[in-house]
This record gives sequence, structure tokens and C-alpha cells, in this order.
Amino acid sequence: MNRPLVGSGDLDGPLVGPVETGRAPLRIAAIVVTHNRLAQLEHTIERLLTEAIDLVVLVDNGSDDGTVERFSQIHDPRFHLIALPTNQGGAGGFEVGLRETVALFDPDWCVLMDDDARPEPGAIARFRNMDLTGLGGIAAAVYTTDGSICDMNRPSVNPFWHPSAFVRTLLGRGRQGFHLHDLAYSSPSAIPIDAASFVGLFLSRAAIKATGLPDGRLFIYGDDVLYTLAMRRAGHVLVFTPDIRFEHDFKTFAAQTRAFRPLWKSYYHHRNLLFVYHSAAGLLFWPALLIILPKWISKVFYYDEDRGLYLKTLGMAVLDAARGKLNRPHSEIVKRTTR
Repeated sequence: MNRPLVGSGDLDGPLVGPVETGRAPLRIAAIVVTHNRLAQLEHTIERLLTEAIDLVVLVDNGSDDGTVERFSQIHDPRFHLIALPTNQGGAGGFEVGLRETVALFDPDWCVLMDDDARPEPGAIARFRNMDLTGLGGIAAAVYTTDGSICDMNRPSVNPFWHPSAFVRTLLGRGRQGFHLHDLAYSSPSAIPIDAASFVGLFLSRAAIKATGLPDGRLFIYGDDVLYTLAMRRAGHVLVFTPDIRFEHDFKTFAAQTRAFRPLWKSYYHHRNLLFVYHSAAGLLFWPALLIILPKWISKVFYYDEDRGLYLKTLGMAVLDAARGKLNRPHSEIVKRTTR
């Protein structure tokens, strides 16, 4: 696949960044994935380049809003642009970004984020001052721009690995049974977790080597949870650290209805969640499926005139997950989920 590298930095040169004293300096690379969100991206890249970061890698997913033209003009040696010819989704972007960053620069740690998310000032410096001994990954505390906890980036434990979380979930607390409580965000110490989002997620070189790369075939949704669960299975410790804060300017979530719009997002959501549930639950996946599927079918009432199309989309997602099918072209999914 053609993955042209565009940028003003010297690909063969050393990473540029702050030098720590008292220990070997960490080389930290930020990886940002974008698609047609130039205004948000401007803010994110500007913030990163003011932080104590050695390398900023931007993966553009075939944007047609002038992103490549704009960021080809950056002349900071820490900045590098990977321009993909087509949109490979967030999952594909992070797969390419991690592979190219590790191969070209071999940083000690990588930190991942969306184009509308960024570290709060000083977050990278606080990470540098942490005791990282024995840690494979660190999830930052992610807040919305109004200062509230960003629920979509709330870390979690796997309820199938933790009996107390399993009981809470089984007793009807649902998502609250295994995601971190608000009190965790004021904890004086790091908290062990099993899953986190690709917003403010720091990954060590050792963890990436052991876990491999995210599965770009997932396109969107679930790639981060599957990856962090795999990282934990590989024996690496993942913690949530409240002292390292990120902001996520995710305005569409608040306005979102219970129906996925456009409907093609529903396909990826349900297909990939089945992969997540199977990874998390193991043999308990099959009885859990008897609870999950009726709930998904009941959501048909949110789709008004698209109820029939929603059920067809859900059926396609479930069948593809059952067959392990991850190669259905995005263009076909869009076509089959559009009236």
C-alpha cells in the first residue's frame, strides 16, 4: 500500500526534545489521526508542539479539506506527516501511525490521540516525571472542554476478570459496573485498569512489541479496547493516572441521539463490539450474547422510518462478526446502509 511520508523533518536525524537530568532521557512520540477536521487539528498540533515532546506524527486519512497542504508547510524538525491516499478509519490510521513511528524512530513511549483531543498544558512534562517502572501503558484523565469527565474516554476493568465488577454489572449497573467511577479522577495514586481509549493513551516500547499493532481492519470503534485487552493479556500493566489530563473537544456526542447517524456507523459499532465481548468474556461470551442481542434489536424503535434498514444492518454486522469477516469494503457498507 502506498503510504507516502510528507514532512519537513529529517527522517534519519535524532529526535529533538528536552533533556532530562538524573536518568536517561525518554523519547516520546505523539501520534494523531485525522480526517477532515482541519480547524480542530490546528489546535491539537499547536498544543503538542508547545509540550515536552520529541516527535509529533500526524496521520492524515485521505482528507480533502486542505489538511495535507497546510501541514506540509510546518518546519519544526519534531513534526512528521503521513498522508494516506484513502480514509482507513481511526483504526487504520493508528495502525499505520504506530508501525511507521516505531520503525522510523523507535521512541521509548508513544502517546495516541484523536484530532480533536490534546494534552492539557504541562501534561507531557508530568508524564516525564512519573516513575514508569513496570508499566506498559498509562491512560490519562480525559475531560471535555467544559471541564466535565469525558464519559466516552472513561477507562474500565474487564468484568470477566474481576468478580466484584462482574456482580455490579450483573445487578443492573451496566456500563457503570466496570468503568471507573468519578472518584477515581481525584485519586492520589494510579489505578490499575484493563481497557482504555486511544485518547491520551501512553504505550511503552515493550508493550507495543509484545502486543503488536491495532487491527486497522476494524475501521472505527473497539480497536482501542481490543488492543488494551491484548496488551494486558501479554502481561503488561496498564494504569489510569488522574494527574495527567487531556481535553477532548467532542461536541457531537452531546447532541447525538440514540440512533447512529449515518447508519453505517451502526454496522461497525455492533460488529466490533461482538469482537470486544468475545475477547473480554471468553467462553462466557455465548450466554452473554443471549442478553446482548435482544437489547440491540430493541433499539430499532429509535430509527423511525429506517427501522427495517437498521435491522438489516444489525444482521449484517452480527453475521460478519460470527464469521470473523473484517474485509467488507467500507464503500459496500455505506451503500448497503443507505436508502
